[in-house]
Amino acid sequence: MYRFLLSRQWVILTLVGLVLIPVMIKLGYWQLHRHQHKVAQNALIARSLADDPVPVTTLAAPGRELPRRDMWRTVTATGTYDTAHEVVVRQRTAADEQSIGYYVVTPLVLGDGRGVLINRGWVSAGNDLTKFPDVPAAPRGKVTVTGRMMADETTAASGIKDTKGLPARQVMLINSSEQTKRTGRPMLGGYIEQTTPKSPGNIPELVPEPDHDSIGPHMAYAIQWWLFAAAVPVGWIVLVRRERRDRAAAAKEAQEAREAGATAAAGDGGRTAEPAGSGETEAAGDEATPAPAGP
Repeated sequence: MYRFLLSRQWVILTLVGLVLIPVMIKLGYWQLHRHQHKVAQNALIARSLADDPVPVTTLAAPGRELPRRDMWRTVTATGTYDTAHEVVVRQRTAADEQSIGYYVVTPLVLGDGRGVLINRGWVSAGNDLTKFPDVPAAPRGKVTVTGRMMADETTAASGIKDTKGLPARQVMLINSSEQTKRTGRPMLGGYIEQTTPKSPGNIPELVPEPDHDSIGPHMAYAIQWWLFAAAVPVGWIVLVRRERRDRAAAAKEAQEAREAGATAAAGDGGRTAEPAGSGETEAAGDEATPAPAGP
């Protein structure tokens, strides 16, 4: 009854199903892990933003990679801006998440001579991407900046390619090590995403606070993948039962057709023999009937 499962078509279908089940289960766990990562990151951002501000030198040092636990911590830094080594970071979006422009990054020289990179905010790219954009000058004299502590950007972490050969004073990544090479001044690891003071006219436009409320659709995607995995064996069983039913119905129809043909053949044979018998009887009757007498 189930010998059709050994056919090439059903063997291939079964193997495909056996491959799909673990793949879908793994994809479900991948989405689950992304959900868990998002939840943990939201909690870290909320906790970091709620902590009291601390001096940047308590978290960062030259050549030191910022630990994840210190990401988004509110820090303060006091010094003077080194506008001669100001750069802009290409291909960055504004708060509307649509407009493309630049981040303006200016080194702030601390009292001990070390520097820290300050992301002063976003400006429009303008019409000519080969020229340094029109950027409002950084404040002169000693200033105190408050902002969120961020880790150095790398291609591995951000996925942004560190393109070379860009126009002067334009970069792709905010990285303290690279700026140390450019300025010749030791830079604290990481950078500060400025929150105060606000620039006149909000230009550069300050980077908005990171979203730490939404968790995204990852959990829903995980459940969907697991449901798909569960549907594979159920669908396979449904198809097998349907194939078995269709084959049984076809076999029954074929059997009934053969029986009907046999019955019809037998009936036709009986009707053909009867006239032959009648002819013989009539012939015998004719022989037994005497010829009429003559005159």
